[in-house]
Amino acid sequence: MRLWQGRFDRETVYSEDPLWVAKKWEEGGAKWIHVVDLDGAREGHVVHEETIRRILEHVKAKVQLGGGIRDLKAVEKWLGLGASRVVLGTKAIEDPRFLREALERFGERVALSLDVKDGQLMLEGWTRSSRRPLGELLKRLKDMGLSLLIYTDVKRDGTNTGPGFEGALEVSRYGIPLIIAGGISRMEHLEEASRIPGVIGVIIGRALYEGLIDLGEALRRFGG
Repeated sequence: MRLWQGRFDRETVYSEDPLWVAKKWEEGGAKWIHVVDLDGAREGHVVHEETIRRILEHVKAKVQLGGGIRDLKAVEKWLGLGASRVVLGTKAIEDPRFLREALERFGERVALSLDVKDGQLMLEGWTRSSRRPLGELLKRLKDMGLSLLIYTDVKRDGTNTGPGFEGALEVSRYGIPLIIAGGISRMEHLEEASRIPGVIGVIIGRALYEGLIDLGEALRRFGG
């Protein structure tokens, strides 16, 4: 399932079998599969546990998992079940102690989702905004030793209109390695993303489902 601009009332279902989709991209050469429990992000806890477990059990590609992971036990659990990396969001942003402890215990296996809409940081599955200044947060994350940010321009997500490159460039200036998500729909977008300092990857969703980007070609040109 994909959302349009993060809106739960504008969802598109591409398959009723997430495991089949994950295996499809794995067979196409993907070395990482990005899995998000969208309902979990909104509810504050993992909702689709059985589905995620099946993916972790049957997919050999590395899995990056996010959505509703908001305590250390959950981080430990999903890493123990086979996730290669967990993506934290709301709780980690609002509770610096939680993020610090997660980084101390799990290091590079923890990433932070930075979801931005009109310059505002969005929380709880993109349903509310944080009043925390973005620059202040990024400086603190750098000082804490965060090793990876996932930057999403919420208004671009699921639209195929191109990522928010200006916002991503601004975030990259803080020196934290970055993955860009939201709106990627052409090979030119991958080319432009590759030119931003510190960008180590992109997340592609709708463009793959709708055939706008060929996964094999993207991997050949920009690596896995």
